[in-house]
Amino acid sequence: MGAMALITAANVVTRYLTDVSLAITEEYSVVLMVIVALIGSALAIACGRHIRIGYFTDLLSPAWRRRAEVLALLLSIVCFGLLVVFGADLAYDEYRFEVLSNGLANPQWLYTGWLPLLALLVIARAAGRIIRLARGEDG
Repeated sequence: MGAMALITAANVVTRYLTDVSLAITEEYSVVLMVIVALIGSALAIACGRHIRIGYFTDLLSPAWRRRAEVLALLLSIVCFGLLVVFGADLAYDEYRFEVLSNGLANPQWLYTGWLPLLALLVIARAAGRIIRLARGEDG
């Protein structure tokens, strides 16, 4: 998060002082935003703070509330599993076809490869939360 803030601040300062944009820094900013978002998602899922409709689940008994959370976590695993599969396929295609980024001409797969790796982290944290819910440790 700090690196992203420094890159963005440097871009803003440079733009106002010299009227030249450091557009190449956007590549790093975008990949850092994806990394921060996925790590934040993994943390939110592990702590039970993922997106939910609390109004409806609060109407349920504790046992049914736990079942609803397990269902939500299983659906999250499916969604992030799709990100792993299709993200890995995209990163592999970018590697295979030697796709270069627009600004810095770096291999694009270096940026895209973070998506499936961190989606696996989210899946692992969701699976860990399901195990804790099954043991009755969280609720």
